[in-house]
Amino acid sequence: MTEDEIRAAALQYVRKISGFREPSQRNAAAFALAVDDMAAATHTLLDRLVVGARSH
Repeated sequence: MTEDEIRAAALQYVRKISGFREPSQRNAAAFALAVDDMAAATHTLLDRLVVGARSH
């Protein structure tokens, strides 16, 4: 995934969970931080995944 794809997925997730397409001005900072947090969590997940390995 590219950085743009990760950010777009994070934004989509935060919109879905919050129920807001665009946050109010007083919620904008919390919304932006949540997008940053979700993007970071996505990076962590992708870094930890083992692709193509078989477990026995």
